[in-house]
Amino acid sequence: MEQVLFTIPLTKLAIAFIPVLFVLVILACWSLPQKRTWHALVRMLVQLLLVGYVLSYIFESDNAWIIGSLLLVMVIFSSWIALNNIESPKKSLFNSAFWAIFISSFLVLLVITQGVLNLTPWHQAQTLVPLAGMVFANGMNSVSLCGERFFAEVYRGENYLTARNIAFKASMIPNINALFAVGIVSLPGMMTGQILAGVSPFIAARYQIMVMCMVFASAGIASAIFLIFHRENLFISKNQ
Repeated sequence: MEQVLFTIPLTKLAIAFIPVLFVLVILACWSLPQKRTWHALVRMLVQLLLVGYVLSYIFESDNAWIIGSLLLVMVIFSSWIALNNIESPKKSLFNSAFWAIFISSFLVLLVITQGVLNLTPWHQAQTLVPLAGMVFANGMNSVSLCGERFFAEVYRGENYLTARNIAFKASMIPNINALFAVGIVSLPGMMTGQILAGVSPFIAARYQIMVMCMVFASAGIASAIFLIFHRENLFISKNQ
């Protein structure tokens, strides 16, 4: 029987914030900083409400230049956000973060959209943009984790190879854990969304396998590129 996916009214959507309030209350009771959490929640709400309108326009336009510009903006923002937790001048690291995410994402998306999905045209926004968002987000998180750990190890006096290996392993922990947990502990977003929309679980599972390969590869390649970029300027970064 086909499942009908109902539109969630805004009044019902507000109920989803009730568990979030419990976390905010815990932060307040334990005298922990709340400003960053509130900022993140407000940004999430505004960004997601606006993105629906923006994506509707982009999907209807089917313009390669508009879609390409959107993807570039997504890479720029993901590169900057990736550096938030790294205690080193962001401007000096932005180029390496940008190229790490850009190169890894381009390679992975090329394989997925043209090799697996045979996407025609290549800029079919309804497929490309959501996949690109997954790839950029995983590259961003991976660069953030590996960068934070890499410079922490460098400041402790570790040599480049040791710091690189420790950082790379740390950056891959979330993705490796996700591979172990998928299908047993969790049903990830792609599969859950398709099942809710009425797609056969067998088909949804195939798409989820594709997504897991995609995000795992993008995270690993992005981390590796970021770390390789910092091999030559290691001592400069260490003294800044």
